[in-house]
Amino acid sequence: MNKETEIQEILERLELVKERIREIPREKPAAERFFDYFQKTAAFIENTMQVQEAVQTHTIGSWSLEQHRQRNRMLYEELLPENYEKSYANPVYAVQQLGKEYGSMLSMLYAELRALIAYAYEGNLENYTILCELFVQVYARFADPDGTSESEIRQIIYWFFHDYSEIFTEDGICGMIDPGRDFFTKIIMESDLSDLRYLYLYGEPIGENELQLADYFNRMPQEDIRSMADTFTEGYRIGFAVTGKDLGIKSTVNVHYAVGMERMVRAAIENFAKMGLAATVFRSPVSSFQNRSGRQQGCYSTSVNKQYDYDHKDDRALYFDKAFVERKLETIRTTYEANRTLASDYAGPAVIEVFGEKPFEPVNKPEALHYTEKQNRLNVYHASEAGQITNRYIKGEERSFTIIAYPVPEIGEQFEEIFHKTVEINTLDYARYRDMQQKIIDVLDQGVRAHIKGKGANETDLYVTFCHLENPEKQTVFENCVADVNIPVGEVFTSPVLQGTNGLLHVSSVYLNGLRYEDLRVRFSDGMVTDYSCSNFATEEENRAYFYENVLMRHDTLPMGEFAIGTNTTAYRMARDYGIADKLPILIAEKTGPHFAVGDTCYSHAEDTAVYNADGKEIIARDNEISVLRKEDVSKAYFNCHTDITIPFEELDYIAVERSDGSQIDIIRDGKFVVPGTEELNRPLE
Repeated sequence: MNKETEIQEILERLELVKERIREIPREKPAAERFFDYFQKTAAFIENTMQVQEAVQTHTIGSWSLEQHRQRNRMLYEELLPENYEKSYANPVYAVQQLGKEYGSMLSMLYAELRALIAYAYEGNLENYTILCELFVQVYARFADPDGTSESEIRQIIYWFFHDYSEIFTEDGICGMIDPGRDFFTKIIMESDLSDLRYLYLYGEPIGENELQLADYFNRMPQEDIRSMADTFTEGYRIGFAVTGKDLGIKSTVNVHYAVGMERMVRAAIENFAKMGLAATVFRSPVSSFQNRSGRQQGCYSTSVNKQYDYDHKDDRALYFDKAFVERKLETIRTTYEANRTLASDYAGPAVIEVFGEKPFEPVNKPEALHYTEKQNRLNVYHASEAGQITNRYIKGEERSFTIIAYPVPEIGEQFEEIFHKTVEINTLDYARYRDMQQKIIDVLDQGVRAHIKGKGANETDLYVTFCHLENPEKQTVFENCVADVNIPVGEVFTSPVLQGTNGLLHVSSVYLNGLRYEDLRVRFSDGMVTDYSCSNFATEEENRAYFYENVLMRHDTLPMGEFAIGTNTTAYRMARDYGIADKLPILIAEKTGPHFAVGDTCYSHAEDTAVYNADGKEIIARDNEISVLRKEDVSKAYFNCHTDITIPFEELDYIAVERSDGSQIDIIRDGKFVVPGTEELNRPLE
């Protein structure tokens, strides 16, 4: 079947399913209590149809700014916190109205159908059609006078995701590696960015953050925009240079950014083009198939409701079994094989994060879908296998990345001041930090382990074992991290030896992967997490599940993959001056004190690539006892996660280096740097 015939068939199916959906509000399903659900869902779909038809007929460009605003609000207003309590997207309400048997499942379907917004704006006829057909198929069972059953509806949804795995997998992979998929890059490069109507063409929720961010960028002088873009793209280039990787063999870069930052992103894409790299952009996942989680990735906007995101983070539990996982892994293999040249050309991600949203503490809802223990194990298996497949086609030793962050207007009335200060932090003199950090490394390299002790109410008491230096003249244990891939400047880090890394890590309050943790305690034994707790919820069971799902990523345990000392006291000072410590992204927060990552090392999948500090010494601590297992069984070596937990300076008593003869020397004492030559780092702390 040729492409033209295929499109024509899809259009015919689309017209049929649209006609059927328009009939639903005038009907009543056999089960009366489901009428309201299907009526509201059909009305929502009809709302997306108007977008789909405007895109298909190329009339959406004539919509006024007010028309776009009204349409955007109509599409997303039900999810706003003030409306969410009585939305079928809320699993609690869905169960109350539809019953325990069907409520959670139909709430999941309600959330899944939100992907129609993205498909309509993108003009993705196939995905739009099949998702509408899924809804009609489910409705037909409830409309049947003979009734239906929970297992029958579950099977319909299950086979939908099973049968269309190839489509969804190809969307995910090719959106990352294929510059021919240019929906987002066309908006960035071809829109009149002074006309804010362009914001609504994404199909993302557009709120005050997006509107004010775009306005602020539009008021910036072009030289400031260019400077920010240069910092971002130069960090990407340096990341290849310092690791000895050849950027010249690559031709694509995947750009992640927040809606509203298009002026900077346009300048960055132009810079990448000069490096020989074409930009790709994908949408932050809208389907449970791609593990929709509410985390910032791809092209994203501010979440319309983080509780909604949290309620639906495990939606694929409805269809996630061994057969589905194996089917998905096979589609990943075949997609990469069919696009192996594009995969080989891919250089890695260039990420712009934002921060400043109100810290979020979720409510756990038993009515929401949750993975079983068996499914948790399947998740770990799936992540491991998918990671291995990806690394065969996009080799870790050939790719790099860069990441930078800026605030959004929600951070408060001082947004513009904070933004300006963040730009300053992102462009600190790396040479000064490099030299001060080298003095710290020279002390660290004398030791066999570090002792980290909290003060006051902080009960941290932790020993971290270092890799042994065979040749101190040519080798080092710690990487001197300046502003290249990880912007801003400011840390020295290592991969600890797990054996002998023991003790308690304690933080009074910390923000990890977009979620707040109160009174967090993590205990390590020989470098592995053996116990953990926090005080977010009323019961120990809930608190442990919170950490297990969102930090351990459903692994029974994780190793300490990184020990680092952040040196960016200027960022620390900014956080205190503006009262935004709880809003900083981990990218900046990790530079504001010692931190410990659970998960893979910083050299994951690239441990065999030699890395050197500016002084010419090779960083030899790239492996630990877990990652080295890749030489025997790669499935045991990686966890595909890495979460940094930072102790703020005011909760830190000391970091002391212990030598092999039992003597010790301080790096930090009473929360201040004491290594000669690092006194400048203490000024922002005073």
